[in-house]
Amino acid sequence: MTKPPIDQQVTFLYTNNLVESSHFYGEILGLPLALDQGKCRIYRVAATSFLGICERDAVPVDKSTIIVTLVTQEVDRWYEYLKAKGVLFQKPPAHNPDYNIYHCFLRDPNGYLIEIQRFHDPAWNN
Repeated sequence: MTKPPIDQQVTFLYTNNLVESSHFYGEILGLPLALDQGKCRIYRVAATSFLGICERDAVPVDKSTIIVTLVTQEVDRWYEYLKAKGVLFQKPPAHNPDYNIYHCFLRDPNGYLIEIQRFHDPAWNN
């Protein structure tokens, strides 16, 4: 039996304030809205990769184990672009020798950690 295909990928995060989260992902990050489901909005990150933001009454309090990583060759440009929009960064762009990456960190309005990263490892050829 052959493995069936996976066509797309969606990661869902939860919020108590869909308006504020939608502003961050749609206006600040500039991700295009792919689908508005009322209490959930799904944004296109890349060709077949999506991020869903869903409003819930009970949102997990501990968000420390979640990192949403956006991969780009333009880490510095993203840093400058978001700084110009007033985004505060937890960590400016820097090389991480442990993982052979170049990255920076910020938080979304819900406290989720967002990493913007570039791989330097030649084994990463995606």
